[in-house]
Amino acid sequence: MAVRPSAAALNSTERHLLSSTEPASGRKSIPEVDFDLDDLDADEEVYLDFYRQVAVSRDMLIPLAEHHSADGVHSYYVLFDGSVTWGVPGVPQLMAVHLQRDRENGTFAFEGERLPLPSMAQSWLIHRGCPHEVIGLNPEFGPPSADEATRALEHRLASDGDHYAMGDSYTRDDPDDMFTIVVLRALDERAPSPFRVLVEEVDTDAWTHTLREGGFDTVDEALQWCDDRLTGTAGPLPPVRPAAAFTRPTAQPKAPAPRPPGRSR
Repeated sequence: MAVRPSAAALNSTERHLLSSTEPASGRKSIPEVDFDLDDLDADEEVYLDFYRQVAVSRDMLIPLAEHHSADGVHSYYVLFDGSVTWGVPGVPQLMAVHLQRDRENGTFAFEGERLPLPSMAQSWLIHRGCPHEVIGLNPEFGPPSADEATRALEHRLASDGDHYAMGDSYTRDDPDDMFTIVVLRALDERAPSPFRVLVEEVDTDAWTHTLREGGFDTVDEALQWCDDRLTGTAGPLPPVRPAAAFTRPTAQPKAPAPRPPGRSR
């Protein structure tokens, strides 16, 4: 059952975006998202989809990353949706949006996807044509990564996110235990630890975040670990099994072919 967030939870949107140690007088205003669609139209179905998925929450959207092609045709956004904190608990708070504008015909098209982690939103956009190097997150928003392990894993997910299918996720924005867990399935059936669990945790005192990955052989094991994390009883994430080196089987000497029946010469 959904419950009304506490005052601390309501302030979590701001805490996601601004350092807890930054004085109020030094805080920067939150930029508004400019979709640049004022002179463009779309057919009714596209327009309604865009309104329901994106525009309805426009006043609560914060652009964590965005890129616009030089010709103005394509725009790519990683957006934080502050309205989610009022909705169903656990729903992803991030959205990836790809806009395509046709100035000649005065129309636009779009794709959008809710995703639980920034690196997954970046990967979604990269695989729709956004250059990898231009969709970095704005460092003014959100807690920075705490260590190199986090940065390396985030870079890998942004680069090869299409190697995995997302199963389930849960985002908790409680300042006393702020985390996101994601279950992934490797698309390559031969991959070691075919089920992965990603855990992003925010240290609200240090105002940093970590991202870690665990490997599981079955989806039931992965989901059980996630359930335990939600109740605070989970142990350490099991490591991802290393890929076994592929070796070609050693060729065995062939047995001599049997002599066909018949009289010998």
